Amino acid sequence: MTEKKTAKAGDGRRARSARSRGAILKAMIELIAEGILVPTAQSVSDRAGVGIRTVFRHFDDMESLFSLVTEEIYIESTPLIIGGDRTGSLEIRVHHGVDCRIQVYEKHQNILLSGRSQRWEYKILRDMYAGLQKNLRADFDHLVPELKELSVVDREAVDASVSFEMWRRLTELQGLDAATTRQVMIKMVSVVIPLN
Repeated sequence: MTEKKTAKAGDGRRARSARSRGAILKAMIELIAEGILVPTAQSVSDRAGVGIRTVFRHFDDMESLFSLVTEEIYIESTPLIIGGDRTGSLEIRVHHGVDCRIQVYEKHQNILLSGRSQRWEYKILRDMYAGLQKNLRADFDHLVPELKELSVVDREAVDASVSFEMWRRLTELQGLDAATTRQVMIKMVSVVIPLN
């Protein structure tokens, strides 16, 4: 085989490998989005149209696949969290912060639930979730610098009020619609830091 043909064959293998890896990642995200919070390697390989050995050729174990999915979603969510207008009154900024979080929670609910259901097993998911919480808090502090003046207890109350866990409780356990959930979350924040 000539050098040119060898290089071409290598390029083809790399392209095929990249396609397979992308298909595996896409399959995992789709399955979780559909409500299969802990997809098996077999279900991922079936959805991706690759053999199960191919899944483990690209990912050492399911932990590495779950962590990559989580990382992809966090990267995708960052513009939703930190985007938009950061000016205006305290009330406008708090509304914006709550709205951004709700948008992320609605869009990635199953991914967040999947991560939550597996954090006990995978340290990397625990670390990633802790990092996400730290970033969400820092962003809210940046959006609403008045929060830095609160007592520790009041600041923690604000975090709890705008958390995924609170949003989930209001929407699922209490059965509130989206508009009412938003109003309740804003009300909880306003009890701690009056918006008017």
